[in-house]
Amino acid sequence: MRKSIIKGSAAFLILLAVYFLILTLVSGWKFAWEQFSRFWYFIIALALGFGVQFGLYSYLKEIIRQKAKTGRVLAATGVTSTTAMISCCAHYLTNILPILGITGIITFIGQYQVQFFWIGLFFNLLGILYLGNKVLRFSKQ
Repeated sequence: MRKSIIKGSAAFLILLAVYFLILTLVSGWKFAWEQFSRFWYFIIALALGFGVQFGLYSYLKEIIRQKAKTGRVLAATGVTSTTAMISCCAHYLTNILPILGITGIITFIGQYQVQFFWIGLFFNLLGILYLGNKVLRFSKQ
């Protein structure tokens, strides 16, 4: 569990670092900080959701690995693990869209930036619920 928490925390920090790196490279540090100050609650929530999902995925993977050693794992765990990873990470395109809008790369996205934040948060919640359900299911087996 401790390793999963550390990995989730690292994923949270890395996503924030990538956010600041992209904005700073495209528009400068002042702009990056202004945008963060304006939307910090969305950005932190999205990064936190990513960290939680990454931690849950890491924990699920460890549970599956341990059960495979004892022979108590189902044949479908590979599919479950793959599906969990896809659900964990595939929707982050939605999270990146607001960043693209902030940098001015896509004007349309910039007009609907807040809506994309909300969509990203919704998919974060779905990913956390999905992975949390898988962790509970596999930890009870």
